[in-house]
Amino acid sequence: MEGVLNLGGEHADVVPITVFVAVLCLCLIVGHLLEENRWVNESITAIIIGCVSGTIILLLSKGKSSHILRFNEELFFIYLLPPIIFNAGFQVKKKQFFHNFLTIMLFGVVGVFISTAIITVGSWWLFPKLGFLGLTPRDFLAIGTIFSSTDTVCTLQVLHQDETPLLYSLVFGEGVVNDATSVVLFNAVQKIDVNRLDWSSALRIFGDFLYLFSTSTLLGIAVGLFTAATLKTLYFGRHSTVREIAMMVLMAYLSYMLAELCELSGILTVFFCGVLMSHYVWHNVTESSRVTTRHVFATFSFIAETFIFLCVGMDALDVEKWKMSKLSIGTGFGIYGTLILLILVGRAAFVFPLSVLSNYMTRSTSSSITFNHQVVIWWAGLMRGAVSIALAFKQFTYSGVTSDPVNATMVTSTIETVLFSTLVFGFLTKPLVKCLLPQVSHSALERQESKALNENMTLPLLSFEESAAENLSRAKDNLSMLMERPVYTIHSYWRRFDDAYMRPIFGGPRNNQSAC
Repeated sequence: MEGVLNLGGEHADVVPITVFVAVLCLCLIVGHLLEENRWVNESITAIIIGCVSGTIILLLSKGKSSHILRFNEELFFIYLLPPIIFNAGFQVKKKQFFHNFLTIMLFGVVGVFISTAIITVGSWWLFPKLGFLGLTPRDFLAIGTIFSSTDTVCTLQVLHQDETPLLYSLVFGEGVVNDATSVVLFNAVQKIDVNRLDWSSALRIFGDFLYLFSTSTLLGIAVGLFTAATLKTLYFGRHSTVREIAMMVLMAYLSYMLAELCELSGILTVFFCGVLMSHYVWHNVTESSRVTTRHVFATFSFIAETFIFLCVGMDALDVEKWKMSKLSIGTGFGIYGTLILLILVGRAAFVFPLSVLSNYMTRSTSSSITFNHQVVIWWAGLMRGAVSIALAFKQFTYSGVTSDPVNATMVTSTIETVLFSTLVFGFLTKPLVKCLLPQVSHSALERQESKALNENMTLPLLSFEESAAENLSRAKDNLSMLMERPVYTIHSYWRRFDDAYMRPIFGGPRNNQSAC
């Protein structure tokens, strides 16, 4: 972690790490005490404690520094992000995720493009009017992707998966896909020639995005299947459960690093690796390994998230960046306000129209996104998180140091936007959800979901025992069902293929016990 710590001597390594671990433990204790009060979630608690710790350090250092550890984009992307994204894929409720896959992709992919376009054009037009100059076209494109990345943790901690399965699935799924799309799009933007921005440049960005998205996904699937086949064939558990767990952890991290080595999206790769591991690998290990891996991955993810938000709270008090920024208070608040406004508009520009499109595509009452659901989905994506800060550091700093006042302004603006959106929107999440979503009967939801899944899903494929006319009629019915309910239909066919071919090779329960 050289370059991340404030090193000053032989024992300077130990002191900041010791203090930071102590602060992490404090976050755990405070979070436990506030567990019954969902107005204050883990991320808000960590940010507040980070700000308080930063203030104390600032006073003790006589205004020189507010850091215990210095936030660095390499630390974030290499060490902290992989366990968070992998755990999201490993713990995801695959049945709900893939039933709502098209809607999630609409929000998480198409929505990011719409939001990026609005934020890019809006900042390009409004920043000069505020007297903030010096950004390049690539910077504005980067700003669009940076502030299109969402953080749905606050909303997910308020929602109940059993009471609102559809809404929870959409918010969770969009949060993961959104982060991956933002990073992939950000990397694609870095490759374009900013001196020749035209329609061909837009097509080139889109082409690079499709290439990175598809190849990263395939790499994650390949690593997940390879791990499943290896553990199923060799059965490490007959000698040691430790080897099983170690194999899963190392292969998950290897998938991420392979993607980064190949200049692909490590987020997408490790997410789908997690999905494949939970679907196949998890059934190839011993019972004790199953329990352990779920807790281990969740623990790694929790510590990484807390670590990030603590750093964000401390970084908000970074005196060096504030001194280098050299902006008046009015201009600074104007930039923050503009960014918040563009986030609000960019989010609304795709959530409500795409929800209408999704409702038209599914035509299912149980999968219909009501207006109240749309408001919650819109609100859930207003909060910005660690991905936005990491991308801002990557775009506007070099080796962890801001190079000029313009870059310093953008870094501090990103941090303040993340703080404002997390604290203000996060605090208001619970009352908003309680107002829009009164408690729903879980049993009623189960009956609706069961009816939706079974309705018109029992049509068999072509039969050699029936006449050509009957087979033709059946094919028309299947095609009609596919057009009206494409996700459910494709999922039904995939489940049959999975039970017949994939599970015997890669592992997992049989006979309609699929978790996917």
